[in-house]
Amino acid sequence: MDIGEIKKLIKLFESSALSEMELEKEGQRILLRKGGSHHAPASVARPEVFDDAQAGHDSVPEPVAEARHSAIEEIKLTGHVIPSPMVGTFFRAPSPTSPPYVDVGDHVRKGQVLCLVEAMKLMNEIESDIDGKITRILQENGKPVEYGQPLFEISPA
Repeated sequence: MDIGEIKKLIKLFESSALSEMELEKEGQRILLRKGGSHHAPASVARPEVFDDAQAGHDSVPEPVAEARHSAIEEIKLTGHVIPSPMVGTFFRAPSPTSPPYVDVGDHVRKGQVLCLVEAMKLMNEIESDIDGKITRILQENGKPVEYGQPLFEISPA
């Protein structure tokens, strides 16, 4: 695999709902993982690249090492994070023609609905658990989310 293929793979993985993916091609094995919780900074795509030809060695081929360093993007979450309580699909509004529940910069109250997560054809309202200001919306409308995945960052009031 060349560096371009690895970068494309990482970009595709980052935009997916997968939390882990492993690929083996041409004697190289790549393991990609997403992780994080609402208590610690979340991270996006922490690639681990293994080259079977160099198994047992500490060194990693230069293009692979370069891809590893350029692909790791840290999202620093400094405010209070509202995580997804379930696996489902993230929706910012109650219907496609309605305005979103909240936007960046909006002040919210504890108990205010922020979004919907659809799971098994049921729409689940996700509410704020604190008073504050929306500083970031961390998911894209209509995209899958996983349990514990950060949805919103709120600066406490």
